[in-house]
Amino acid sequence: MFETQLKEQSTMEKYKSLEIVRNNPLSSVFYLYLNRPSQRNALSSDFFTEFPKALSSLDQNPNASVIVLYGAGDHFCSGIDINTLTSTTAQDSNKSSDLGRAGERLRREIKFLQAAVTALEQCRKPVIAAIHGACIGGGVDIVTACDIRYCTEEAFFSVKEVDLGITADLGTLQRLPSLVGYGNAIELALTGRRFWGLEAKQLGLVSKAFASKQAMEEGVKLIADVQEHC
Repeated sequence: MFETQLKEQSTMEKYKSLEIVRNNPLSSVFYLYLNRPSQRNALSSDFFTEFPKALSSLDQNPNASVIVLYGAGDHFCSGIDINTLTSTTAQDSNKSSDLGRAGERLRREIKFLQAAVTALEQCRKPVIAAIHGACIGGGVDIVTACDIRYCTEEAFFSVKEVDLGITADLGTLQRLPSLVGYGNAIELALTGRRFWGLEAKQLGLVSKAFASKQAMEEGVKLIADVQEHC
């Protein structure tokens, strides 16, 4: 059995924007990292292709019962990579002067991006988001789709899209109201203001705000271990 688990770990698929880690070969808790720390885990084009594949592989893995989502480095996620946004709009402007066709291509591209985040809800294994540092824009889209959310007190959040003149249309506007209430969700979306871990707990976005990253890691491990045996 142990040899089988080691073989599984060595043959685990490699990703450009993500990393899957199994700290204990006897544990069914798997850690999924947003893995572009030098870019503060900004969501690249690769991410939107790889994320649903990684979740599907864990969903179908009989040895996985809990998934913990982390950001590598100092931040959870700084939002969608600007290069991803500019390449999408540039492709539309270059391909055709027909506004109808360009609009349809943009709609399909947005649906593709949305599907990557929705993959969290479609995963049958519980996904726990452990948030530290920045959780901005697309990062909020991601955590609102997770089953359970925890953060550090120094973590900060922002529905940042309003400052870029775009809509938070990857899921935040649909999911955030059910977590923090309609009025709070609208205020956060229209102001784009930064709020911190303790306020996130007060609003109901997270279940607990830990005093430090180490405390969060230890607390989330205990919680994941409980889920593992449910």
